[in-house]
Amino acid sequence: MVPLDALPAGLAEAVARGTQSRLLSSTTPVQVWAQRPALAHAWLGLLERFQQDSLLTERLRELVRLKIASITTCQACQLARKSDDVSEADIACLANDNAHFSASEQAALAFAELFAGDYMAIGDEHFRRLAEWFTPAQVVELNMYCALMLAGGRMTYVQQAY
Repeated sequence: MVPLDALPAGLAEAVARGTQSRLLSSTTPVQVWAQRPALAHAWLGLLERFQQDSLLTERLRELVRLKIASITTCQACQLARKSDDVSEADIACLANDNAHFSASEQAALAFAELFAGDYMAIGDEHFRRLAEWFTPAQVVELNMYCALMLAGGRMTYVQQAY
């Protein structure tokens, strides 16, 4: 790990922003990625972009993030809370068919579950269901967000950066 006080200025500023905004629940992964500072900065930039300019609600992104974390069993990801829009009661019933969630949330959670656990099963019917609640641009963003959360959680675990 690169010590926090040794991070390049731009990366250090991104880490400070990420910590303040709860984008980062820990600096440890970034300190590992800092072996490649430009790439670490780009990764954080993409995360920030989802946080600041998303077509999906903060609540939906947090539900999807936690759903993927439950499938990948990334403990750091499961413990982190990135939004006050998702309660502990929400987390306790994170099933994609739970009536606690809106129909659009159920559709997104079902997609996230397949994306992380059985992506080969995703077919036209899943995209038709998403299209009932989301614009094409939102579906693309959901797909990209699932990919980023899956990759980030796996990378954090594999690098033991938790």
